[in-house]
Amino acid sequence: MSLVPINHGNDQEADLKAGQDAGHEVMAGPSGNANAMRPSSVAETGLDLLYIADLLSKQLYETGVLDMRELSQRSALSGAVVEEVCHFLRDERRIELRGAGGGGSLRYGLTDLGRAAALEALARDGYSGPAPVTLEDYTRRVAHQTMKTVGIDRESVFEAFADMVISPSLLDQLGPALVSGRAMFLYGDAGTGKSYIARRLSRLLPGQVLIPHAILVAGKALRCFDGGMHEPVVSEEPSPLASLYLERGHDPRYVCCHRPCVVTGGELTLDMLEVQYDPATRIHHAPIQLKANNGMLVIDDLGRQRMAPMELFNRWIVPMEERIDYLALSNGQHFRIPFDVALVFSSNLDPLSLADPAFLRRIGYKIRFSALGRDDYLTLWQQECLANGVDFDERLATFVIEELHHRREVALLPCHPRDLVGLAVDYLRYQGQERLSKTALFWAWQNYFVELGDPGREAS
Repeated sequence: MSLVPINHGNDQEADLKAGQDAGHEVMAGPSGNANAMRPSSVAETGLDLLYIADLLSKQLYETGVLDMRELSQRSALSGAVVEEVCHFLRDERRIELRGAGGGGSLRYGLTDLGRAAALEALARDGYSGPAPVTLEDYTRRVAHQTMKTVGIDRESVFEAFADMVISPSLLDQLGPALVSGRAMFLYGDAGTGKSYIARRLSRLLPGQVLIPHAILVAGKALRCFDGGMHEPVVSEEPSPLASLYLERGHDPRYVCCHRPCVVTGGELTLDMLEVQYDPATRIHHAPIQLKANNGMLVIDDLGRQRMAPMELFNRWIVPMEERIDYLALSNGQHFRIPFDVALVFSSNLDPLSLADPAFLRRIGYKIRFSALGRDDYLTLWQQECLANGVDFDERLATFVIEELHHRREVALLPCHPRDLVGLAVDYLRYQGQERLSKTALFWAWQNYFVELGDPGREAS
């Protein structure tokens, strides 16, 4: 089994020097991470001249005729690089001039020889998007943007959750867990807010990261950037370094994004954790944990996937220990990739029923979510009344707590105020009423807790 090597060094200065030695200039950006500077020659891209030539040929094959500016935009390569490659393609008689476009820019099209070469290239690899970055460059990029450098303290944690009803003791567990970069296991009864809190943890991922459109692995482009998972940064006000970026050229092979937060639940399968290959398009797609690099991956509803939990856990043991993941392309070529992910498991089930002690030991933080106290429940109830446009009446909230929850021995869960008030408001609209009442709340309770409903009883 052959492996594509990666740089195992964690020292940022060494990584910066390695990037400079390889001909890639590095500059500190506003988020504290290094920013990739745009290559000005084929050698600086780290890509082989023949690979770029095939990439431009595929783009010309799919579109017909393109000028230098359009080729530069499609390939995310500078005009100097595109011009260098076009000279090579012309010498090889794979492209020819097709006149001048708007502004006098030269337009190119494929020759018969070029079309044949483009078809051969597409048969090998169907990717024809922006030029990929090398695996070595990507490894350095992940090291620069590592989760270990994310500055999180107690003040920032409490500020991020200031608009939520959550106990300080729980926040004091979540904060250190995220600071550590180790996996965490959130567990507790359904409705205690685990999934909601897990998603909101992304608020604590400051700064911006660079996500490559694709990574070149053993001559194949592995598509990485995913518009459904990555959120590009849209800045209305340019940063103080914007003019410098414009002058020196930021590498558009990377997309500047907020730190990713990838969430998956019961739909997760083992194959989603491996490289996905589409035989129709001949394109390789990165697995979800690679797309979540330098960010967070939330495995929600753990235990409800279409596989045994231990299968999933065994898949994660090596990446969690070594911070490296092992993947393979469709042709069997194996390679190693950085695993810099804040891994969050969330489940309604007892952790001991899902995993053995050996795996649970590797999860540094096991955090239990419990029912609310009376005061927190009342605060949530008031928030939901405000959100639904109805007046808050503490007597009605007390009726729900004492006459419905306590008498029926139903715990006060964070989901109940939202769900019960929402159902009661539906009832009021149907009845043409505006004020919340015991009748509406009892009707909501009967619909929500089917097994406890008593249609013949009136609210007292």
